[in-house]
Amino acid sequence: MAKATWNGEIIAQSDDFEVVEGNVYFPPHTIKREFFEESDYHTTCGWKGVASYYNVVVNGQNNSNAAWYYP
Repeated sequence: MAKATWNGEIIAQSDDFEVVEGNVYFPPHTIKREFFEESDYHTTCGWKGVASYYNVVVNGQNNSNAAWYYP
């Protein structure tokens, strides 16, 4: 079971996850969406493509561009 926490809250948890280069990737259906706000920030990876980012917001604290996904 992988679990992601920030500012005292579990923001994602699942037995269904991938580890790539030491980073844990959760499927979209396993995150607690109430803690994620879309960001305007994007990056491009040569082998994964364009990544879109989310700000993680918990208990009034904002962790800007802390989570990303590849559509």
